Amino acid sequence: MNNKISTRSLLTPDNLAMLQAVALHGSLAAAARALGVVPSALTYRVRQIEDGLDVLLFDRSSRRASLTPAGQELITHGGRILADLDAVAQRVKRVATGWEPQLRIAVEGILCMRTVLELCEAFFAPNPPTEIKIQTEILSGTWKALSSGRADLAIGAVAEPNQVAGISSKPLGDMPFVFAVAPHHPLAQCAEPISQAEIALHRAVAVADSTPQGQGLSVNLLTGQSVFTVSSLADKLEAQLRGLGAGYLPQYLAQPYLETGRLVRKRTENTPPTAHLSYAWRSTAPKAPGLALAWWLDQLKSNATQAALLHHGRERSDPTA
Repeated sequence: MNNKISTRSLLTPDNLAMLQAVALHGSLAAAARALGVVPSALTYRVRQIEDGLDVLLFDRSSRRASLTPAGQELITHGGRILADLDAVAQRVKRVATGWEPQLRIAVEGILCMRTVLELCEAFFAPNPPTEIKIQTEILSGTWKALSSGRADLAIGAVAEPNQVAGISSKPLGDMPFVFAVAPHHPLAQCAEPISQAEIALHRAVAVADSTPQGQGLSVNLLTGQSVFTVSSLADKLEAQLRGLGAGYLPQYLAQPYLETGRLVRKRTENTPPTAHLSYAWRSTAPKAPGLALAWWLDQLKSNATQAALLHHGRERSDPTA
């Protein structure tokens, strides 16, 4: 333990900066002049570090103080440590001005993730000190992440919660769904509108609610219907393209495959669902939100952002592949 403490006391930021100066100027005398210290004092400090580490940091066989391999290693890693310390100091100063150290965002899985990442790109552009943590949630899992304190902001929550103290929300918009099957699926040949009884005879593909411990929601499933449960909307789409089941898909996601014939849209006797989505956040009223949260809330109230998240998030991959 004493060894460790002694080593830490040797490798202080001041000592690392001093060693950098010696390496930069090539001699103890030149480094002493640059640092404004007496050469003998600088020589003593370098010797003290070398003795404490039991290594030779500079080769003094010539007039120039050249770094040994051990010295080069210390200067390289020491420079990173000094840079990290400077970054921490700047980060602390900016956090003190109102930026949160971290913002945790729960994103409903039916939204366009590409748009979310474009927002992240814009957020990071001016290099704010706030770290962003994105977590994808499904159905009630989005609200649960917010209400349990695992998220600070929820984008695309699919159900309006009961009044929860400390949480504010605003509507994000509506997302229409279509009932779609692969062209080789039995329901593709059924007369329209297809009855609920007929649909119940065939396997449904569903995305699992991300709320833990089986407390989540089930939507658009019929009593007695066989269910193939997957973990993401992308998996649900792939399963329906393969004819592994039927079900409702967001219209924006299904549209390119409907256009190329890889999916068939079928009318049902029930009106297709529309998801009424919101965004919500943990409020600190009467205190104003942090600068990071305020930035995201400002973006989310934009009609263009809402449209991109809800209706214009068509994947750029080739649907004919």
